[in-house]
Amino acid sequence: MDFGVVLQTNPPAWRTVDLAKKAEEHGFDYVWTFDSHLLWQEPYVIYSAILAATHRVVVGPMVTNPSTRDWTVTASVFATLNEMFGNRTVCGIGRGDSAVRVLNGKPATLAEVREATHVIRELASCRPAEVNGATLQFPWARDSRLEVWQAAYGPLALKTAGETADGYILQLADVDIARWMIGAVREAAETAGRDPDAITFCVAAPAYVGPEADLPHMRDQCRWFGGMVGNHVADIVARYGTDGGVPAALTDYIAGRQGYDYNQHGQAGNTHADFVPDDVIDRFCLLGTPEQHVERLVELKELGVDQFAVYLQHDNKEETLRVYGESIMPALREHVTAKA
Repeated sequence: MDFGVVLQTNPPAWRTVDLAKKAEEHGFDYVWTFDSHLLWQEPYVIYSAILAATHRVVVGPMVTNPSTRDWTVTASVFATLNEMFGNRTVCGIGRGDSAVRVLNGKPATLAEVREATHVIRELASCRPAEVNGATLQFPWARDSRLEVWQAAYGPLALKTAGETADGYILQLADVDIARWMIGAVREAAETAGRDPDAITFCVAAPAYVGPEADLPHMRDQCRWFGGMVGNHVADIVARYGTDGGVPAALTDYIAGRQGYDYNQHGQAGNTHADFVPDDVIDRFCLLGTPEQHVERLVELKELGVDQFAVYLQHDNKEETLRVYGESIMPALREHVTAKA
């Protein structure tokens, strides 16, 4: 299993770069960031600094969207980074949440996600793509290769991911929900004639390591995540209702949701996530001792999860990186002996 961290690009930018360096030093494979240009600093500029300061981590947004950036510009950024630093980028993409809603916009359609996935991947992989009736290609790109991974929760979004994406991102760590969603993506891929095993499956969620006695504090530090996921769940319920085939374990908890303040998006201790019950935090996040983290990660790995990405929006960032590097990730890695 690979491991990643998900950072917010809060100023100063060097702090984000420093956390990325620490993540690599502790053995993490991926460094992801939020992509919401009004709430935080521009991530693609910071990616260049991260790639220059590290040696092997792969960087990318979790997640960008088709609405706030021209697709050809997005592709050009990735191709440029790859030409500069080797193929060390990945593009996570979804319909859009904070980046579009802060602008009073709406999430993109799944048709736009599907088309954007194709255009961005083709152009950033040195191949031509049809855009607005013209065949386009970067004449300066020679070696760039890019995978595009889609984030999805609802049935049609899962179908789109299975049919078109190189990877699937699930932003919660509930084993039962993950089983259902990964199964839906794999089924869609198979129906479309794709090899489901060729899709990379990534689960992303807050992880906080500490003794069980500190569980109330850990929950309070990660309650924001249930509020963030609730934005997407609210869209699903609005479209499909509560009996639309989506697991009740995902949809039931938003019954007490009363709006959302994007000025506090992704922040520990925010004031709009009080509706999120403790059991949802326990299911969606990884909290507790290293042994408890390993136990859940083993379950996810058995479902076919290829990467776990740690949302690091809490007050225990460096210690989480250290414990994951020293105690948790080694338990999930393949072990090779020097002598059989």
